[in-house]
Amino acid sequence: MLTDKPLSELWTYKGINPKPADFDDFWNHALAEVAATDPAPRLERADTSLHPRNAELFDLWFTGVGGARIYAKYVRPKNPIVKLPTILEFHGYTGSSSDWSSKLRFAAEGVAIASMDCRGQGGLSEDVGSAKGNTLIGHLVRGLGDSPEKLYYRSVFLDTVQLTRVVTALDETDVSRIVTTGGSQGGGLALACAAFVPDVMRCCPVYPFLSDYQRTFEMEVTTYPYSEIREYMRRFNFRGETTEAIFERMGYIDVHHLASRIKAECLVVLANMDAIVPPSTQFAAYNCIEAPKRHLLYPYHGHEALPYVDDRIFDFLTWK
Repeated sequence: MLTDKPLSELWTYKGINPKPADFDDFWNHALAEVAATDPAPRLERADTSLHPRNAELFDLWFTGVGGARIYAKYVRPKNPIVKLPTILEFHGYTGSSSDWSSKLRFAAEGVAIASMDCRGQGGLSEDVGSAKGNTLIGHLVRGLGDSPEKLYYRSVFLDTVQLTRVVTALDETDVSRIVTTGGSQGGGLALACAAFVPDVMRCCPVYPFLSDYQRTFEMEVTTYPYSEIREYMRRFNFRGETTEAIFERMGYIDVHHLASRIKAECLVVLANMDAIVPPSTQFAAYNCIEAPKRHLLYPYHGHEALPYVDDRIFDFLTWK
């Protein structure tokens, strides 16, 4: 059983991972880079055996920073007659955008959804960091031995921004009703996207990952994917001489440092017995959000399917 802080302390905990002094300049330059990148979007009807009566299915491709072609499933109600609220959905670590059928419940409510594959993980998006094709794991520490601009999650965070640019340019999109959501890694990306895109109006992360890395190291978390950090330290920092510098570099891609930028209304799902993403790291992100927010706390659940949470999220994402 993972031992974390008492719940009474979690409500005020705001993280310990250091924030680089040039954090804001770093991300301002990064956002300028993605703004200068032509997304060259391509929207094509999906070649699939699924033929829903009330929805249209599309393969959406666009270009992210570094020239990578990024893929997303895009589902919208058939023959929309009004502007559509749109959900931007992000998946868990090493995963993908999952089945088409999982998106249809939103189309039935008159809501479009774009579900992005993270570059080089379990879906179709390209990873051009070193070679084409998927590397699947090791993304959490990739770039730590190079300049901060080479950090893997810098590119993925910017992909979420580019996705927003592409979706809001579609004729059917109601740009005043853009929401982000996802679980674990997807929860962290939902927060990052909301932090960088003021047009995002609602954000719903579920046990968000990508927060407060140093905390997990000090807790001696050895579960995957945080085991990547420990293995990196064992191989490249075996005497502990660069520990502080490593976590400062990871601070660039720490969503609890981004949380104060968020303007969107937030509903954050927190799991207090999570042995994969420690509760304190989830609370660090939640407590740093200054925008209107509320939580759904599951005090006796971990990194798992949570009872009745999908209905609550569905209402939040579809403007109930």
